[in-house]
Amino acid sequence: MNQISQNRGRRKLLRISAGQVLRLVLLLLLLSACQPTATETPSPITISILSDGETHQVTLPAGSTVQNALEAAGISLGSLDRVSPPAYAVLEDGAQVTVTRVREEYLTRTEPIPFRSYLLPNESMPANEKRLIQAGENGEQEITTRITYEDGIKVSEIDLAPVIIKQPVDEILMVGVQNPFTTVSLPGRLAYLSGGNAWLMEGSTANRRPIVTSGDLDGRVFRLSPDGEWLLFSRKSSRPAEQEINTLWIVNVNKPGATPVNLHVANVVHFADWQPGQKYVITYSTVEPRLTAPGWQANNDLYLLPFDPQKGSAGTPTKVLETSSGGIYGWWGTTFAWSPDGQRLAYARPDSVGLVDLEAQTLFPLVEITPLNTYADWAWVPGLAWGSDSQSLYFVTHAPPQGLTTPEESPLFDLQALSLTTGINVSLALQTGMFAYPSCSAAQTTNGEIAYQVAYLQAIFPQQSATSRYRLTVMDRDGSDPRQLFPPATQPGLEPQTPVWSPQAGSNLIAILYEGNLWLIDAQNVQSQQITGDGLTIRVDWK
Repeated sequence: MNQISQNRGRRKLLRISAGQVLRLVLLLLLLSACQPTATETPSPITISILSDGETHQVTLPAGSTVQNALEAAGISLGSLDRVSPPAYAVLEDGAQVTVTRVREEYLTRTEPIPFRSYLLPNESMPANEKRLIQAGENGEQEITTRITYEDGIKVSEIDLAPVIIKQPVDEILMVGVQNPFTTVSLPGRLAYLSGGNAWLMEGSTANRRPIVTSGDLDGRVFRLSPDGEWLLFSRKSSRPAEQEINTLWIVNVNKPGATPVNLHVANVVHFADWQPGQKYVITYSTVEPRLTAPGWQANNDLYLLPFDPQKGSAGTPTKVLETSSGGIYGWWGTTFAWSPDGQRLAYARPDSVGLVDLEAQTLFPLVEITPLNTYADWAWVPGLAWGSDSQSLYFVTHAPPQGLTTPEESPLFDLQALSLTTGINVSLALQTGMFAYPSCSAAQTTNGEIAYQVAYLQAIFPQQSATSRYRLTVMDRDGSDPRQLFPPATQPGLEPQTPVWSPQAGSNLIAILYEGNLWLIDAQNVQSQQITGDGLTIRVDWK
């Protein structure tokens, strides 16, 4: 047994010794591989450099770059110069480097900017007669040309963006066109916007004259002051729409050819108006331009801006409402309406109608409205108007649906009236359509009671009122005696708009736009008279 154990021990010893020997051999091989070996030094390389019409030969160590070669030859590069191959490239023996000298020259010249000519049709002038309203004047621009030379040879000549030194002034010619329409007497002053220009009628429809002839009125704001002496309007901005949508201006309508006054207010889309009873205070709300539809994000703010007619300039605006989200679909915006006495201000937005607390600078909702889900990039805002007694509000509300349609998708809209003295809210006209836009006539007192009429638009297809046309309808202040006035049932309807009553108490005349022209409608005898014929009229106001 002891012999067997001794044999096993010797075999184990032999195995360990063999492993140690193997590791020793591997270690010796590794150490021998790490020993440095003698290498041959690379031969220098010769490089040719072509620069400034000469060839330079330089000898460099192997592995040198183009930048090394240029430094060895004492060649420096200007900021525009080019080198081929690039400066970081590693060179081989016999390689050629090419340096191209580049320089630029700038030449500036002045050129005229031709003015454009516009014709304004005028139905009050004899046919084909022309009258110069504004003389044209060429502008001036400075154009800089960049000329590029490579190794002294001109390779390009490019005109850079011109710099406008002086804007051109458009020539505006008024040309007479035949007026086949009967002359109608007018109380007050009626202003209308046609072809981007503002016009005024006074006394009769035959007596009309231009107020603003810049051709850039956008129609978002177009309001005569309560005394009819000033026109508040908006103009398209000369800046890109994503930076500025429009600007706000006023002009004195008493002075023919008066220069408009820039109020230095921009981006007014939904509301700007004069405060009744004040000389002169302008109220407005703003938006922020956006690249995405609808082109703005409403601020839902509100400002009061005093204007001094003696100085011809605006004062410092007072912020009444801070910027806010504006409730549901508030990105579209809020609109406002002053009471005829100028004491209260109402608001309308997609989810409510109410009053503005001017002292607390906050909104006081009166009626909650179910907002309409349009599934589009626009939002519906209820049409809103004050009664002529300044004690009641007329507005369009989103009615509950019939059937399984959700309240937000209901196609039904009613016209309601809210008394601010009793708090009573009643529906006066059912299924008028979403764009009914109520408007009240001037008040008159009969037997000690204030009486007035309410005009509104009635959708021809009430359940498709977003795309339907409308007919002008008039009723008494309590909703009684409704009657459709215009256009006749056999003719296409009206586009959505707010009817404009004559400012004279007891007058039954209503100004309306139809097929791009101004019409006057007599609400008593249901007679209509076309006033303009150019097809370009988009806004009207009457004071």
